[in-house]
Amino acid sequence: MSLSRAEAAIISAREIVDSGLSYLKSKDNPEDHQVFLYDLAHANSALAIAESFLPYADKGNEEKEIVEVFLADSLRSIAGMSFGREETWGISKSALENLNNYVSTHGTPQKYSQVSSYRPRSHLNDELELVAETFRRFGKEHIEHHAEKVHREDLDVPEEIINGLSELGCFGLSIPEEYGGSASGAINDMYGMVIATEELSRASLSIGGSLITRPEILARAIERGGTEEQKRSLLPRIAAGELMSAVAVTEPDHGSDVASITMSARPEPSGGWKLNGVKTWCTFAGRADLLMVLARTNPDTSQGHRGLSVFVVEKERADGHSFDFQQESGGRMQGKAIPTLGYRGMHSFEIAFQDWVVPEDSLIGGIEGEGQGFYLQMAGFENGRLQTAARAVGVMQRAYEEAVNYSQERTVFSNSLSSYELTQVKIGRMAAIIQACRQYTYDVAEKMSIGNGALEAAMIKAYSCKAAEWVTREAMQIHGGFGYAEEYVVSRLFVDARVLSIFEGADETLCLKLIGRRLLSK
Repeated sequence: MSLSRAEAAIISAREIVDSGLSYLKSKDNPEDHQVFLYDLAHANSALAIAESFLPYADKGNEEKEIVEVFLADSLRSIAGMSFGREETWGISKSALENLNNYVSTHGTPQKYSQVSSYRPRSHLNDELELVAETFRRFGKEHIEHHAEKVHREDLDVPEEIINGLSELGCFGLSIPEEYGGSASGAINDMYGMVIATEELSRASLSIGGSLITRPEILARAIERGGTEEQKRSLLPRIAAGELMSAVAVTEPDHGSDVASITMSARPEPSGGWKLNGVKTWCTFAGRADLLMVLARTNPDTSQGHRGLSVFVVEKERADGHSFDFQQESGGRMQGKAIPTLGYRGMHSFEIAFQDWVVPEDSLIGGIEGEGQGFYLQMAGFENGRLQTAARAVGVMQRAYEEAVNYSQERTVFSNSLSSYELTQVKIGRMAAIIQACRQYTYDVAEKMSIGNGALEAAMIKAYSCKAAEWVTREAMQIHGGFGYAEEYVVSRLFVDARVLSIFEGADETLCLKLIGRRLLSK
């Protein structure tokens, strides 16, 4: 199926992005140009997704049109970023003309309207389609009927959901078989994790899709740097859902700037470590059995990230919005949930550690793991970013379905809401964006299965999370006044989507410090 015009337009867009990158590299301190670097990171992310999406066009005529609409949408966005700054970006007249010609042909309201009647397909193989169907069914039968009540009343995640996911082997999807998980080392391992995350998030972000992420982050850190004893004692119990985990990395004064954290871990004369400090935004910390705690073992703060280590801290389970545990030695751990706009159910806690003592084997990697904490938590967060992108896709997919169904049922001025061009354009754009993001999560999963894909995981996280805000916003808008009512699912989807660009790496930090830096270093 010919896509020569699409390929030519992508080449022109790549020329524009590369010119912008060259301009930044010519500066003495390119990272000081934050607005430019931020735009460039998002432009490169959109272009990478578009490039990866091209092969989807070979699946059929409808798929080809979806690809063309997404590409036109991405090119319009890139052109918009550079508008008025053409000389700065170093844009050639021919490159801009190529973008303009492609968008004027494939980015018309008529094209978006046409795509709105299609229902994109993922074309998974039988094995992966079974994974999708299994978790989609679980979401419908066991999660959806809890989602609204948990959201409105800010309740805990129902235990039946955790138990059900344990039975499905959900918490061991990426843990190797030798440690009790189901990962065999095949590419399908990562595909399965992404697909399961999307389908569970489709039912609920907070009490569905996010349940996988915390165990995934801790398990990856243990796999990467743990001792053999830690792997054999912890991973099987994590995989079985016997031990649920939470991540305690962020601090009140240090969000995405992980290298500057101040929480201390000091060796005890009698053995073990004593933890002191405050962590915040520790999602699921109340119910969790384990906390993945990043602390400074080297008191010399000038060491930055080289002085950090990761501890696995065992704790009692706690219901509700607060807990207060004390040790016979005098140590204390207090937690209080932070009231949030959305993303309710798992609860995000602020936790204060006061002389809290943990045994020596709590340090991941043992003595050799001291000072390796930054790298171990980053390894876990790479997977977390891919999962967050999959969660965004799940939320977008549900919002899209709610918008389509409502538009077909609702009559406005004697016509179906779905018959209006503006509604069709919105729905068509949703369909193209969602499918492009979905396909790229698959591509990144494949890269990560062989040890690559860190940059790509950051890019799909950045793009899909911002896209989720637009998709849920427009799905709510299509519902009109009813979209603002809590009785309609889209109101929950809208406030849940807002958190996606904040956690697992705030969008600005992700674009400037990770994506931007890696592009500049190429």
